Amino acid sequence: MDVLDTYLQWGKAVFAIEEQAVAEVANSLDDHFAHAVAAILACHGHVVVTGMGKSGHIGRKIAASLASTGTPAFFIHPAEAGHGDLGMIVDGDVVLALSNSGESDEILAIIPAIKRKNVTLICITGKDTSRMAKHADIHVLAHVSQEACPLGLAPTSSTTAALVLGDALTVALLRARQFTPDDFALSHPAGSLGKRLLLTVADVMHRDQDLPLVREDTPLQQAIVTMSEKGLGMLVAVNDAGILSGVFTDGDLRRLFQTQDHLRGLTLADTMGRQPKTIAPGLLATEALKLMQDQKVNGLVVVDAQQHPIGALNMHDLLQARIV
Repeated sequence: MDVLDTYLQWGKAVFAIEEQAVAEVANSLDDHFAHAVAAILACHGHVVVTGMGKSGHIGRKIAASLASTGTPAFFIHPAEAGHGDLGMIVDGDVVLALSNSGESDEILAIIPAIKRKNVTLICITGKDTSRMAKHADIHVLAHVSQEACPLGLAPTSSTTAALVLGDALTVALLRARQFTPDDFALSHPAGSLGKRLLLTVADVMHRDQDLPLVREDTPLQQAIVTMSEKGLGMLVAVNDAGILSGVFTDGDLRRLFQTQDHLRGLTLADTMGRQPKTIAPGLLATEALKLMQDQKVNGLVVVDAQQHPIGALNMHDLLQARIV
């Protein structure tokens, strides 16, 4: 076996050990986990997550996951808590403390102060005989038999198991709250998911002076100039009453060149498609994407209830809005 094969086997061994660790914690879950979920659901304040060292890094991720899925939560450093940040914990909160050993000095130092507040203390540790476990109102065991570190020193399996346990709490709470994709999007408006779930057609469409709108009796040569100026690769045609009557696209122009020797004398009405694909402005941009894909078109006309064109959009607009 060459050195590269050795590296590969070392990597696979870590996966195997940590997979076993996660299975061990899953098999040990009991009513304490369910009580932890119930306590957090009943909380009218915040879930305050704390942990030292690597457990602290895991705690930050758990707090972030909780906060983004309907459970108000934040992380405080246990050492900073002992120097004033305990004031961030108020009556009605739940404190979620993580420590594999259950003997973190920094957390044990602040437990008496926490106990004087009207809060619920949930501890996640790897030892049910630890001091943190004994002080907890609810103790959830996250014991693993082996760290992936060959020295048995660097937190590896234990932090992975704690992370998965935090995800289990998060998802159980999410389901109990009947948290929806729209709720999730409200917490992530700047992300691509939030944009996919919240942006409407009206948010991304071209309107007013950017709308490539012309009358259907416009001479074709003049209409083509307008289409080029607007840069959407399409023209929206209306009749005398301002009602949508058709659409003319770059594809229509290419096909016209294949069949016509000249364009003189033609109007837009002579060449436009008379069954344009339309969409309402209040629908989600994701629905516009689906309609384009289903109908195999690259552009849509946005119309009001009376079929007056008020906007237009194409696939490039959806790409720019990161809908695709």
